[in-house]
Amino acid sequence: MGRRYDPDRRQRIIDAATRVVAAEGIAGLSHRSVAAEADVPLGSTTYHFATLDELLVAALRQANEGFAAALSGLGEGDLAAALARRLGEFLTADRAGAELEYELYLAALRKPALRPVAAEWCGAVVTVLAERVDAETARAVSAVMDGVSLQVLLTGVEYDERSARELLTRVLGRA
Repeated sequence: MGRRYDPDRRQRIIDAATRVVAAEGIAGLSHRSVAAEADVPLGSTTYHFATLDELLVAALRQANEGFAAALSGLGEGDLAAALARRLGEFLTADRAGAELEYELYLAALRKPALRPVAAEWCGAVVTVLAERVDAETARAVSAVMDGVSLQVLLTGVEYDERSARELLTRVLGRA
C-alpha cells in the first residue's frame, strides 16, 4: 500500500499538540498523546517533529501569530483605550486560549529551545506598538500588558478594562 497524501497532517499535529497542552498542560504532551489527538500514526508526529521541543516551538509560533494579529489594526485615537479593549477581548473571549498561550510562552523559562520564539512574541508586540509610540514606551506597554494578563489568569480576578486603560494611560504618559 502506498503512502497516503495528507498535506494538512503537519498542521493537524500542531493543532492537536495545542489541544493536548490546553487540556493536560505541557507535562501531558508526548508524541503518543499528540498522535492520538490528531488521529495519525505515532510515526507521523516524530516524522514532522523529531523532538517535543520542536513541536512546542511550532505551537508557540502559531500562538504568537494569533496574539500579534489581535493587536494589529488598533487604528488612530486613544491608544490606551484600544489596548485595554483588545486585552479584555484576549482575556475574556477565549480564556482557555489565553491560558494556553501564556503556558507556552512561560515554558521558555525551562525550555531553552522556546526562548527565541518567546522573544519573537515580545518583539512582535513591540513592533506593533512602535507604530504609535517610541520603542522604549512600546516595551513598557508590552510589559504592563503581560503583567495584567498574568494577574488575571493566575488569580482568577475579573479583567477590569477601566483599570487597565488607566494604567496604560499612565505608562503612555498621557495621564
